Amino acid sequence: MSDRPTPPPDPRGRFLRSFGYALRGVAILVRTQANARIHLGATALAVGLGLWCGIARGEWCAVIAAIGLVWTAEGLNTALETVVNLVSPDQHPLAARAKDVAAGAVLCAALAALIIGVLVFLPHLAAHGAG
Repeated sequence: MSDRPTPPPDPRGRFLRSFGYALRGVAILVRTQANARIHLGATALAVGLGLWCGIARGEWCAVIAAIGLVWTAEGLNTALETVVNLVSPDQHPLAARAKDVAAGAVLCAALAALIIGVLVFLPHLAAHGAG
């Protein structure tokens, strides 16, 4: 046994590891969830359209917030479904209700993002079409 005290854990290492876990979670989400791949396509489309249309800073803020909202809802939905499947592998009405409500939250987020997209991009697309 050594008389030297154990050095405290490096907070930077913990911080970087936490990013690694989060990135692994995003990769799992995209790899295992078909809807997440749809969101990935919609994200790419929104960013591409924003660059092409030259949207303003405030518009970028709205688009990025909408994208973040949808990804957050999809991630939480997937996490909740995973936990429900773990604790209730058999069919149960409350498990089904929890999953349905979580999926409904994703739908609400996606519809809000769609409305934001229409409000931001439609005037730009109309101007490009008229010009």
